[in-house]
Amino acid sequence: MGRQKQKLRVGVIGVGYLGKFHAEKYAWMTDVDLVAVVDVDKPSAQITADRFNTQAYTRHTDIYGKVDAVSIVTPTPLHYRISRDFLEKGVDVLIEKPMTTSLDEADELIALARSQGLIIQVGHLERFNPAVMALADVIDGPMFVESHRLSLFKDRATDVNVVLDLMIHDIDILLNFIGSKIKRIHASGVAVITDRVDIANARLEFASGCVANVTTSRVSMKNQRKIRLFQKNAYIAVDFAKREIITVRKGNPNGPGPIPGMDISSHQFEEEDPLNSELKSFVRSVRSREASKIPGEAGRSALAVALNIIDQIDANTRRLIG
Repeated sequence: MGRQKQKLRVGVIGVGYLGKFHAEKYAWMTDVDLVAVVDVDKPSAQITADRFNTQAYTRHTDIYGKVDAVSIVTPTPLHYRISRDFLEKGVDVLIEKPMTTSLDEADELIALARSQGLIIQVGHLERFNPAVMALADVIDGPMFVESHRLSLFKDRATDVNVVLDLMIHDIDILLNFIGSKIKRIHASGVAVITDRVDIANARLEFASGCVANVTTSRVSMKNQRKIRLFQKNAYIAVDFAKREIITVRKGNPNGPGPIPGMDISSHQFEEEDPLNSELKSFVRSVRSREASKIPGEAGRSALAVALNIIDQIDANTRRLIG
């Protein structure tokens, strides 16, 4: 009852590049009290705390009893331990993607949350992109998908390879929309700038017959986030950055369009803030005690595919070296 009447007490664990934005969004919410930010880098924690009029701490254990929910935005290897600690204290958690570094860790967190009646939400941000949300109304049994997520190099998130850093977004989107188990994966990748894989490609073959070709790079000359889906009687092209969907459908065989017999429509969305939408969704789940839009099970499914892809890339690399 208290959570419904009072502001939700929230903390942010890790205030690096992305964590600062989590703190900012929470600070703007009228039904949330950002009571703490935590970072092992004390000056960074204090700067962020001063900016958003909250308290700074250097250990996540220091805020036990002070928060109802937390965003965990630390390096990936720390996700499991910190999430486990908060769940054991009865605190709901939003865990940035990838959820954990292993499936055993993900399974333990899911089981712990379930036993305690707690919320886990995994930070697959693209689910809150307006273009992705609108796809639900137009996707109907896609049979071929081609996805490209290319990024200029940024000196962040290099604690994981590009599959866990970027490709996992597209893996989550595909699993959500195709709704079929994966039968087979073929993957390749290479390290270019870091000592981890920076460019990767995966061919995912689903039990439904759908095939998805997914390419991701964090050493591109330009930023690009696009996906094309082909299904019976329709072709759908999505530009995530522009928040635009172009749909080509069977139509008037004598129509004026550039493709004979096909009608072309374009829909562009207003600029929105997916992170703000994501965090508001988490807050709603915590208040209502309903399952989050992207629960731990969804994060675990995307992680399982990503780890399979990484294993294949590693095996191919060893084979070439051998």
